[in-house]
This record gives sequence, structure tokens and C-alpha cells, in this order.
Amino acid sequence: MVEISTSLLSVKKDNIIKTIYNLETAKTDYFHIDVMDGIFVENNTSEDMLEYCDYLSNITNIPLDVHLMVSDVRKYVDLFLPYNPNIITIHYEAFKDKYELLDMLDYIKLNNCKAGIAIKPNTDISEILDILEVVHIVLVMTVEPGKGGQKLIDRTLNKIKELSDYIKEKKIDIEVEADGGINLDNISEVKEAGVDIVVSGTGIIQAEDCKEVIRNMKR
Repeated sequence: MVEISTSLLSVKKDNIIKTIYNLETAKTDYFHIDVMDGIFVENNTSEDMLEYCDYLSNITNIPLDVHLMVSDVRKYVDLFLPYNPNIITIHYEAFKDKYELLDMLDYIKLNNCKAGIAIKPNTDISEILDILEVVHIVLVMTVEPGKGGQKLIDRTLNKIKELSDYIKEKKIDIEVEADGGINLDNISEVKEAGVDIVVSGTGIIQAEDCKEVIRNMKR
């Protein structure tokens, strides 16, 4: 059974408390925090997501799954570490070389947090195979990062399968997460590709009954 990480990106501020409560009772496994800086991607969500984390830290024990789509990675890691996230995922494409990337992954882990690496749809799996042993999660973007509500890019499912098959063959202890355009219409294909964690935002948030959607996604 896959775990569900519900993105709060599309939640309006005046609905955030009620939404958190509804998602908790719906048994989401994680709250997915999409952090954008307006540089690495076009949108800027950092202030809203910090505010949402303030709410979350006070009213729920459901773990936070922080996804940093930013250029100044260290700055944002330091901003979100105080909320004790379960996972902080950083983008492979945000670093000029792997030495910087590995240093940041080590920094995250030294702060008692799982470290994840994310790749955009056009980044080949081969780029990260040599660092799988030092991360806890690989996040495969199934849309271009930067905004919610996009349609899943079908070819990214092949990347997930390739990654999942490699992990099984090499017996690496790591989880695969997929993020972007995932809903009840396509989650079966995403599961078959070999994911452990599914990120869904509008597919859950805009549903009439988020509890039913999460239950069916897990099934």
C-alpha cells in the first residue's frame, strides 16, 4: 500500500485550519510542503508555507514532507528545520556540482531529518544513481515544478519504473516518491511503476470527500 503525502499548495489561507483537520481525519500520511522561491521556479510560496507550518506544528502530529524548489537551498533548509520535518527534499538541479549537493544532504541528515533528492521530468535517472546510497527518498517530478494543477507527464512513469527496478536489483534501502498531476484517474499506473509515496494536491483538496479519495488512493 502506498503512502499519501497531501500537498497544501492549493489550499486558501482562510481554509487552512479546517483543511488540516479534514486531512488528518482522512488519514493522510504526510503534509507535503511545496516551497518555491520565485527564482528556481516562477512562483513564490515561501511565506505562505512558513505560515502553514506554524499552524501544523501547533495542531497536528502528522509528519511534514518538505519539498524545496529553491536556489538558495541552505537558507530554506534552515528556515524549515525548526518545524522538525520528517523529510526535506532538495533538487538535484539546484546545485552546480555533486560536492555541494552531498554536503547539503549531509547537513540535512545531521539535523535529524531524512534527506531526499528530487529530479525534474527532463533529468535522467542516471544522473543520481551514484548518490542513492546517501539519501532516504528520491522524488520524481511527474510535472514541471512550479505550480499545481498540471497534468501528469506520461513518460515520467518510465523513469519511476527504471528507478524502482534499479533499487530492487541493487537492494538499496530507499523510497520512491512521485509528485505532480496524480489523482484517482491515474494513480493505478503510478503505483504499478513502483512508487512508495504519492504526492497529490488538487486531486485531494478539491474533492468533495477527501477522506474517500485518500482511502481509494491507498487501495
